[in-house]
Amino acid sequence: LGRNSLHTVLNEPVNGHSKSDEASVTDSTVESPVFCGGCLRRISGCIPVHYKEEIGHLLKLAGPVVISQLMIFLISFVSTVFCGHLGKTELAGVALATAVINVTGLSIGSGLASACDTLISQTFGSGNMKRVGVILQRGVLILLLACFPCWALLINTEPILLAVRQSPEVAAFMYQLQGRYLQNQGIIWPTVLVGVVGNIFNALINFIFLYVLDLGVAGSAAANSISQYSLAVFLYCYIVWQGLHKATWEGWSADCLQEWGQFIRLAIPSMLMLCLEWWTFEIGGILAGLINEVELGAQSVVYQLAVITYMFPLGFSVAASVRVGNALGAGNTEQAKLSGKVASVCALNLSLSVCSRDIVKRVADIMIMYAFFHLADAVLGVMGGIVRGAGKQKIGALCNLVGCYFVGLPIGISLMFPNKMGIIGEKGRDKNML
Repeated sequence: LGRNSLHTVLNEPVNGHSKSDEASVTDSTVESPVFCGGCLRRISGCIPVHYKEEIGHLLKLAGPVVISQLMIFLISFVSTVFCGHLGKTELAGVALATAVINVTGLSIGSGLASACDTLISQTFGSGNMKRVGVILQRGVLILLLACFPCWALLINTEPILLAVRQSPEVAAFMYQLQGRYLQNQGIIWPTVLVGVVGNIFNALINFIFLYVLDLGVAGSAAANSISQYSLAVFLYCYIVWQGLHKATWEGWSADCLQEWGQFIRLAIPSMLMLCLEWWTFEIGGILAGLINEVELGAQSVVYQLAVITYMFPLGFSVAASVRVGNALGAGNTEQAKLSGKVASVCALNLSLSVCSRDIVKRVADIMIMYAFFHLADAVLGVMGGIVRGAGKQKIGALCNLVGCYFVGLPIGISLMFPNKMGIIGEKGRDKNML
């Protein structure tokens, strides 16, 4: 073909478009990655250097925290999966027992342990290393005492809940304290390693108790309790083996019996901050069950998804708490402000990425509402970490009380029942927590 003929062939219309048009589209497609890369470089160049450094510090803390929290979640999740193979009644009993344990035990212990997010992070930031060990001792004693009312509640529940009488509260509380003792010093990876080992151990025990020994739901409850204890024991052994305690631990001291008021004044608001938000999820499950089994099942699925996706902002929440607390302990208020700002922006960007249209449109209609909920929940989680690091838990507890129970819950109930929106209405009330 001659040059003119070749030009004619290239420009011959095909389905209304010339091949030269297609060539130009192809060229632009090839160039688009280069263009996007250039945009990213320009955007990166606009970010101040100290912001980049802070993002790096936050990611180093947040990444391992996400994995370790996911490992903790999988302990009870795996036990539930094993019980699901026993039958619907057994699965329903385990779900109810888990909800009761969350409300009467784990949420309380986790909340009380959050006082360490303020005390240990600020003390470590100030350089007073030995006092960190004393705070840990004080936390151990106070949380052990907190186990007794939790046990009293569990012992007096209905027979269906008696299968969990092996109460894992002590182990869960101690593991929470050890985890916070490490993470507020910037030591995160041990909890990840222990979580992986604990989950393997949990799956093995569940298999033996349910399928080899045929112990049923009681066997799964025992396996869950043993696994919780194993987490605490494994982490303790790792701390001693690696000598992670040497810089902050001088042995048990009578000082741990003093200044309980300071710890409790932070622990109670911390507990309320966590429990007020956590309990709304459990209340949502109860309300969904009042409609029908389909709504209850959908609520359960959304709840599991909410827990998993919340792991990511939770990582930044812990990272923000550690960085803000360390900075305030060192007297560096400007660094504390910077850590709070960067952590909030990171959580917002992360939640927007999770809630992209490409992901949301692939799931059910309820997930559209959940996308808005997750956006608010992610920001709320990081703000809570900043509040804990600054020691302002009373403000956080008050905000959660007003947002969850004075605004969100009444709106959710009115949307669920009078307006017959089901759990879509219940998810709508969660946005008001922010």
